Amino acid sequence: MIGARVFCITTSIFPRILTRPVSRLQPATTRSVVAMSTTSSKSQEELDSIFKQKKIVRSTVRKSLKGMDPSLRIQQDDAIQSTVLEAPWFKSCRGLCAYISCKSLNEVDTSKILSKILQQPDPNTMAEKKLYVPWVEDKNSNMRMLHISHMDDLIANSMNILEPAPVDAQGNEREDVLQAEEPVDLFILPGLAFDRCGRRLGRGGGYYDTFLKRYQDRAKEKGWSNPLKVALSYSPQILEDGSIPVTPNDVLIDALVTPSGVVPISPRAIERSLCLEMRLRSLCLLALEGCILD
Repeated sequence: MIGARVFCITTSIFPRILTRPVSRLQPATTRSVVAMSTTSSKSQEELDSIFKQKKIVRSTVRKSLKGMDPSLRIQQDDAIQSTVLEAPWFKSCRGLCAYISCKSLNEVDTSKILSKILQQPDPNTMAEKKLYVPWVEDKNSNMRMLHISHMDDLIANSMNILEPAPVDAQGNEREDVLQAEEPVDLFILPGLAFDRCGRRLGRGGGYYDTFLKRYQDRAKEKGWSNPLKVALSYSPQILEDGSIPVTPNDVLIDALVTPSGVVPISPRAIERSLCLEMRLRSLCLLALEGCILD
């Protein structure tokens, strides 16, 4: 697992915080809780036990998602996307990787976010952004993030999931974020389950964890800061801390966007939220001083 420590946040210092109770599953056994260290080593028997527990959690969360009321899903989609679009870390980012939501997988909708990125932004309210989206290369957990400029750049694959063609309409290869000479600032990630300690449970393919580690290597090689890793989650996907079993290969997220707002998790996400809070307080004080002077 990347990083030596995990910071669990029970309250958020963002204006909008997680207020819904988290879903409860049988906590993972002590044996399956992996120390967050790159030096951790697990026997094959222990790893097999963790993988079995992950399957149980996935099955439980899939049933919860399948049972969501359609009107509630739409409501939560709108709330989550609005939170992202208004977030300072989104407005200020210049380059980002984002997933293309798939309705059949019950993923949080990202269509409004992608449309906002690809339309010509107002330079007074949002920085122009370069967008990279997933293209699955094979069945061995290899995924690339390719640059697109329009929604028309996407085509449905064999599983009816939208993704970019490896070449554009002119026959030119699309830029791969792992070969780009400029860094990205943000990853918007999907997942099946999350907790407020930063654990993310995917669908079992290992594509995102593999890609995230490759990008970390690229950033280290170039001397870049790692992008902020932000996941989007419906209410039933947020589990009790410790319910998600992990292995040393699982990558932690920095923040979670829920229907109730943003949950900052990592020290850098908390630092950003503190900066935002201080900025808001300064603006309030300036406004108050102006009122007094008037």
